[in-house]
Amino acid sequence: MRGPTKHGKAVVVTGASGGVGRATAVAFAARGARVALLARGREGLAAAADDVRRAGGDALVVPVDMADAKAVEDAAQRVADAFGEIDVWVNNAFAGAFAPFTEITADEFRRVTEVTYLGYVNGTRAALRHMLPRDRGTIVQVGSALAYRGVPLQSAYCGAKHAIQGFTESLRCELLHDGSKVRTTMVQLPAVNTPQFDWVLSRMPGQARPVAPVYQPEVAARAIVHAAAHGRRREYWVGGSTAATLIANAIAPGFLDRYLARTGYDSQQEEPPAGRNGHGRTGNLWAPADGPHGYDHGAHGRFDDESTASSPQEWASRNRTRVGAGLLVGGVGAAVAAGLRRRNGRG
Repeated sequence: MRGPTKHGKAVVVTGASGGVGRATAVAFAARGARVALLARGREGLAAAADDVRRAGGDALVVPVDMADAKAVEDAAQRVADAFGEIDVWVNNAFAGAFAPFTEITADEFRRVTEVTYLGYVNGTRAALRHMLPRDRGTIVQVGSALAYRGVPLQSAYCGAKHAIQGFTESLRCELLHDGSKVRTTMVQLPAVNTPQFDWVLSRMPGQARPVAPVYQPEVAARAIVHAAAHGRRREYWVGGSTAATLIANAIAPGFLDRYLARTGYDSQQEEPPAGRNGHGRTGNLWAPADGPHGYDHGAHGRFDDESTASSPQEWASRNRTRVGAGLLVGGVGAAVAAGLRRRNGRG
């Protein structure tokens, strides 16, 4: 196994063994990055490292539980020792509990919070230790439409994503106050076709599923890579459903409360395979699904047939200046055409 070279950006991706993290690691690798892969599951990490190398990047595997602050600090030091620097840190690792709040135990709720929220805090602190002395670097927080809009059956996850949003805003203000060139930005995702729906803790009779429309993880990965290169912007929205949800929540949150109360249970589950139900599955909350007795789950979940690999809204979000210029030119052109019609007596 060849060791990391000294070329390309040094990127850390947490939750890199599967789903969005896996796709993001490969997307960075395709740009020649040196990618440190942080997660708990060794099977998934090993397979992710192979994907990164095939894509053209260097891979460093670092098994770690993001809820363990000291272990995360040690992991960051290991990356810095191997790569000499950390240019980009992507916080993405999470855990979830798919159940009504009253059916989630205190220990389970705490564990989701420690991984999903405090894991981002731990990762951010570790990244800043290496970025602030050099006065450069970008931290990308992978968020969700659920960072603004809570939904039923995901109270622990939604609470953590809301917390990440507030934490990131506070940190951004502090960095601006200090005149730091270290950037932090957030990418809000839609429903994504990842393996999480097969390994999340569940206490529902149906099998967990994302709310349609569903996007492939590569759509999210493109946005995250772009955000890492354009960290001055505070936030990116991915997918038309994310934009629609956040706008609707800002305008009519009470309507969404009632709408989700009616539809949120059925839209997040489907009929399980014959002879099984979703209830009672502990998932990967306490141990990785791709641990010693597990297997590599890859980047994609079981929803390939209904998932889209592109998003016009995501392109527009990445190309906001170009879109704005196009609208301006189009508006000027329409105004000129209208003026000519009036002058010629045809308007």
